[in-house]
Amino acid sequence: MFKEAIYHRPKDNYAYACAEDELHIRIRTKKDDITEVTLMAGDPYEWEHDQWITTMVQMKKTGSDQLFDYWLASIKPPYRRLRYGFILSDGVESVCFTEKGFYPEPPLDDIAYYFCFPYLNGSDVFKAPKWVKNTVWYQIFPERFANGDQSNDPEGTLPWGSEGPTPENFFGGDLEGVIQNIDYLKTIGINGIYFTPIFKAHSNHKYDTIDYMEIDPQFGNEETLKQLVQTCHENGIKVMLDAVFNHSGFYFPQFQDVLANGENSPYKDWFHAREFPLKTEPAPNYDAFGFVPEMPKLNTENPEVKEYLLEVGRYWVREFDIDGWRLDVANEVSHAFWQEFRREVKAIKPDLYILGEIWHDSMPWLRGDQFDAVMNYPFTTNILNMFSKGTVGPTEFMENMTTVIHMYPRNVNQGAFNLIGSHDTPRILTECGGDINKVKQIFAILLTFYGTPCIYYGDEIGMDGGMDPGCRECMRWETDQQNRDLFEHVQKLIQLRKENEVLANGGDLQFLYGACEGDACFAYSRSNGEKTAIVIVNNSQDPTEYELPFELKRKTIKNLWTGEKFTAEAEKLVATVEGNGFAILEFEKAPIDENTP
Repeated sequence: MFKEAIYHRPKDNYAYACAEDELHIRIRTKKDDITEVTLMAGDPYEWEHDQWITTMVQMKKTGSDQLFDYWLASIKPPYRRLRYGFILSDGVESVCFTEKGFYPEPPLDDIAYYFCFPYLNGSDVFKAPKWVKNTVWYQIFPERFANGDQSNDPEGTLPWGSEGPTPENFFGGDLEGVIQNIDYLKTIGINGIYFTPIFKAHSNHKYDTIDYMEIDPQFGNEETLKQLVQTCHENGIKVMLDAVFNHSGFYFPQFQDVLANGENSPYKDWFHAREFPLKTEPAPNYDAFGFVPEMPKLNTENPEVKEYLLEVGRYWVREFDIDGWRLDVANEVSHAFWQEFRREVKAIKPDLYILGEIWHDSMPWLRGDQFDAVMNYPFTTNILNMFSKGTVGPTEFMENMTTVIHMYPRNVNQGAFNLIGSHDTPRILTECGGDINKVKQIFAILLTFYGTPCIYYGDEIGMDGGMDPGCRECMRWETDQQNRDLFEHVQKLIQLRKENEVLANGGDLQFLYGACEGDACFAYSRSNGEKTAIVIVNNSQDPTEYELPFELKRKTIKNLWTGEKFTAEAEKLVATVEGNGFAILEFEKAPIDENTP
């Protein structure tokens, strides 16, 4: 038994409340080392004849990555308190693992040996807004989606799509353009819009804010936004705005005052100046995002700055009834600020969605007191490594994605913001070298996976483009410039997700290790106990047979993608998947054996 690999902590993704009466307990062990894990648990105050009363719960293996196996037990402590340990067996040796270490037999003389979940408080249960789990987002870069009102075009606006995007050019996209194309968005099937910043700024991307309380005039005015939000809500579409609280723009009036007046400025403590006067060359002598002089970092621990930004958060929720905030560079702002931000905006709208931009392990922000989700870039990276770069095969893809899933509690995963491209990355078609079949496979995964998926504007019609600014081309509205086959493909997947709750967040997700020639396929199940859907993806160019890794209990199977129903003739199902294709199979009841969720 490889004890060095055994790991548990009584917090975060290893011990968490998934409901007000239920705990999930996880443990990690060396891959293929442990054959059986039992959770030994009891209330710390429940004793009989000087013996601690315990319950034994068989733990279920929920996945394996390259190095580890992960195990899960669900338990409902009758008094909401729990002390617990683990009995682990490798078929030869059996040990009890506690907070104090390993023992050949469970120590029963003192519960202080054991891990502790002191009390399941309802307020500690992580709860993202319920509506998010069933939302399919569409990211809009307002300057490039549609020009609905030419009267607010900035000076020098170019004819729509007349040349390629650059960091400086403008094409007149605005909020009225979005209002005029709500029917298009409804036709796709999306029910959430995520806007990149719309506040007054110098650039076309608006991440260099000048005034957080004013809509950029090139996008419209307050009445335009109110009309947009109302129109979206009437059509069942949520609206999420993007804000940059980590840094302002160069032309933010308070920063300009410090540039002009140095230490005599009343705003000198709004930023992180290392000396006065401020200098931008050869490098800024003040903290700036990525050393970019035009983006000075805000001092969010300054009471005036904090109150200013909190009012920004409150104002757009209170006055415009927006449904979410996406927070740029969220990891460089203090946890204390985000905790207060959450309290302030949720006091106005309790089911507001708070999304942080964080590219790495984000557990410290996902404990229920700050964000409802983060942008799931580990998901994106794994997709690109498989389909774009070809650096991993199907087995390693499943292992890597298992790591991603086990980074967070299950109820966090259900609200995770999954994306395959954005205004910061090359377009997915370009990443895939123009291979439309790969893009179709990626959309199939995105729209059948845990979490809330996001489509970057134009990806659904096959727009291409490299890294920023190449990925910010004007939306192509002429149908002869759109890949309508891809559009219908995405449209159908979204409809399937809506019609089959198990494909969204109505079921658990687990990767399957079936048999196929040459490690060509990977598969995962979505199961809620009543229904199971299995997604099989073929990474080779040739048709491949994939044998599901379990005996069938129900032989009537529906191919959700084609609508066909068929009856399996054998105890094992062998599915043929087209080259660079996929299959989505549904079983009326879970066909998997009791050891597989």
